[in-house]
Amino acid sequence: MEEKIITAENAQPEKRKKILSCIQPSGIPTLGNYLGALKNWKLLSDEFDSAFAVADLHAITVRQDPQKLRKQIMEVFALLLAIGLDPEKNIVFIQSQVPAHAQLAWILNCYTQFGEMARMTQFKDKSQSHADNINVGLFSYPVLMAADILLYQADLVPVGADQKQHLEIARDIANRFNGIYGKTFTIPDPYIGKQGARVMSLQDPTKKMSKSDPNPKSYVSVFDTPETIMKKIRSAVTDSEGGVYYGDGKDGVNNLMGIYSCCTNLSYEQIEREFAGKGYGDFKNAVGEAVVEELRPVRERYEMYMKDQAYLKEVAAKGAATASRVADRTLSKVMKKCGFVLP
Repeated sequence: MEEKIITAENAQPEKRKKILSCIQPSGIPTLGNYLGALKNWKLLSDEFDSAFAVADLHAITVRQDPQKLRKQIMEVFALLLAIGLDPEKNIVFIQSQVPAHAQLAWILNCYTQFGEMARMTQFKDKSQSHADNINVGLFSYPVLMAADILLYQADLVPVGADQKQHLEIARDIANRFNGIYGKTFTIPDPYIGKQGARVMSLQDPTKKMSKSDPNPKSYVSVFDTPETIMKKIRSAVTDSEGGVYYGDGKDGVNNLMGIYSCCTNLSYEQIEREFAGKGYGDFKNAVGEAVVEELRPVRERYEMYMKDQAYLKEVAAKGAATASRVADRTLSKVMKKCGFVLP
């Protein structure tokens, strides 16, 4: 079946398509994660029937400290609420609290070929970086990702370049199962959002911004203080030319312009006019202030939610119950078609 790439321009929101997005609890997201994906999730929640999950089952392909993992799961769940996702209008849940994810993943493992998993580029990359723990979960976690998507009959899945291969395998698995047993799963399409930016390292703008970077000056955390944000932006790499414009060989300036554009909704042409005749000092101060104001309400709401753990657990439990009702319908259909005896 031909893949149809859905964009913000050709989507049909009047049909209220279903969309699913998940985030791993692997630490506090960066400004790059926020501008590239999370900021757009609020827009998605207004346009589509949306489900958002903390993908904690995926996190244990790498060894985790249990206490730290529990803390990070609740931090990321609080972040989902802080970016404006309304749990009354969307399904917002923690993956491990919905057993159907693991159940469907096992069934789909049996409809996935070894060679398909062996070709996954992220498995090859992670095997090199975690050579002491190349476990079966690391090998087959794209199948769990397929289960995440297919359980909710998602029409659309927001994907970056590094996740497109995983969506393709989910489509392959769904088509294979449908071919054997008849229409069971919706075939998901990739969704390209109307906002977003590929935010690069502040110290090496040829590399993507990453919270795993050993240099803390290279990234801005979503919850950095205003003072820290300003300091990091002011220390960002630019060039010796001094002109604020987008162009070849100006990776550092291009990166800061992209960040400023996402925070202010100004075009690159408008930014160039704003800083015509001004130096990098003025430009960096403006970028820093725009980032501070962009993240301020998110940080304030996050701190409010984290102070009320009972509320967070209550919202998570309600979200898991709603997610389970949807997921269990799909799982029951799959199990019947496979020949299992249901209680």
